[in-house]
Amino acid sequence: MKIALVLPGGVDRGGEERVIPVFLALIARLALHHDVHVFALHQEARPDSWPLAGATVHNIGAGRTVWRAIQAIREEHRQGAFDVVHAIFSGHCGLIAVVAARWLGLPSLVHIAGGELVALRAIGYGGRRKWRSRLREAVVLRAARAVTAASAPILHSLRELGIAARRVPLGVDTQAWAPLPPRARTGGPARLIHVASLNRVKDPSTLLRAMRKLSDAGVDFDLRVVGVDTLGGEIQQLARTLGLEERVSFLGFRTQRELRPLMASADLLVMSSLHEAGPLVLLEAAVAGVPTVGTAVGHLVEWAPAAALAVPVGDADALASAVAMVLGDDDLRLHLARQAQQLALVENADHTAACFEALYEEAVRR
Repeated sequence: MKIALVLPGGVDRGGEERVIPVFLALIARLALHHDVHVFALHQEARPDSWPLAGATVHNIGAGRTVWRAIQAIREEHRQGAFDVVHAIFSGHCGLIAVVAARWLGLPSLVHIAGGELVALRAIGYGGRRKWRSRLREAVVLRAARAVTAASAPILHSLRELGIAARRVPLGVDTQAWAPLPPRARTGGPARLIHVASLNRVKDPSTLLRAMRKLSDAGVDFDLRVVGVDTLGGEIQQLARTLGLEERVSFLGFRTQRELRPLMASADLLVMSSLHEAGPLVLLEAAVAGVPTVGTAVGHLVEWAPAAALAVPVGDADALASAVAMVLGDDDLRLHLARQAQQLALVENADHTAACFEALYEEAVRR
């Protein structure tokens, strides 16, 4: 089968930085049995192509990106016919996939992987903030042969829009990110980790307010924050204002190789997002034997209370209380870790690829 995979980016030619690990895992598995061509919209500013994980990446680049991506798919189709066109993320990726597929008489699939279905106007985020994007999504999602999403809350949002969809979690590559058994806590401060870009959607200010409350309650902890800073030092300044300089360290971006030992040494992952379709880091933590406490988004909604603890979005008091409860009861923490790991291992990257392959075959037969 020849597959056109439309992505916003995350497929850097070096395979280390500016990559999305779940994309690489999916591409590598599909490329074992199929001819995979990845059409990346914004990986680099200029058009180019390169091999990656057994596939060919066609970088579209800046300027008239949607139209040129459709043309690039058509041109590659002339070299050898595609069987299916698949977009990870809707928005422009989904539009490109369904238009190109309709033009070529092919089935298309769209996977909701971000904020395409939300409107968080207070922070200027989400694909449903403007009527044009709402109209685009209505057309794209109804034109796609199949629509998928990673977690139950996103499926619920799709049902409210009248879109039938299937759940396909984007799982962890357990070959590159090998499972580790959950570990009992040792002495010293609790080791907390937060892995996410510093941006409004991840709501790091709520995270830090929760940490201040945790400190005031007498809980001894260190928090490592891993992720690119997109807010120009604002969150670091907030940490200083809250008197958390000795407890919170900002490590910036880390590759998967660098992140692995940081995650493996943690006692608890703490998430504070306003919205998530996943997130992948919760699954990575689970595979590494680390449980999660976070806001009620994405997989956290599905897993709570047996395999994670979830609190209301934006509630620093509830987040601090939940973290304190888990740190104060290591039997509970280990139970959450074991349950989470079981779930993450069942729905790993192999499972993801198998689900998509089955959908491709079904779409082609129809």
